[in-house]
Amino acid sequence: MEISDISEIIEDNDDDEHGENDKSQKSTDPKKDEKVKPKSQLNNYVAITVVLFVTFMGVCKVKSDNVVQAMQKAQADRIDTWSFYQARNLRAEIAKSTVAQLSLQAQAAQQPKLRAEYEKEIAKYGAIASKQDSEKDKLQQQAQDAEKLYEQLNVHDDQFDLSEAAFALAIALLAMTSLTQKGWLYGAAMVPAAFGLFMGLAGLLNWDYHPDALTKILSDNAIHRPHHPISTLPYPHL
Repeated sequence: MEISDISEIIEDNDDDEHGENDKSQKSTDPKKDEKVKPKSQLNNYVAITVVLFVTFMGVCKVKSDNVVQAMQKAQADRIDTWSFYQARNLRAEIAKSTVAQLSLQAQAAQQPKLRAEYEKEIAKYGAIASKQDSEKDKLQQQAQDAEKLYEQLNVHDDQFDLSEAAFALAIALLAMTSLTQKGWLYGAAMVPAAFGLFMGLAGLLNWDYHPDALTKILSDNAIHRPHHPISTLPYPHL
């Protein structure tokens, strides 16, 4: 046997080995592709869904911050207006008390000139009392309007809070979906996501919808006790 024949035999053996390896790889690759492909698709769905949820939550967050700022302003206006109301009411009461005292003194006065002076002061303080009464009624209406605005804004703030909580639960379920590769978890995540989407749209579009039962459960029980009413700033009753 010549050297050239030996080299040809070695090359043939190498070709046969490479051919067998290629066949074995081709036979195993389709199985791996079948396993990887569904997993990759589910993860892609989860990633896209999370991006959409986070984007919507970001838009709601901007609106929610603006609502909170408006609530703070309405609350400050309410407190300031009621304080001014109390001041007006105090002025009116002082003026009325002065009128009563001057009236008694005018009745006791003997000199007509002195009585005329009393009548002049009585008219002066009577006008002051009437003006303060009319001004405090306007302030009372302004304070009540500020209270109504605060309650309306609080409804939308609760809507955004519930939307954020629902989307947080949905994202948690999507994370479990990505880890466990269970398709039914993806469907389960859509349930709180749908509720969060509805509440977010309600806040963005100013829908007058407020789940009172749910907010009462999630809020402090002391806030919703009918037999123990609590008010941070009660209306004055003077």
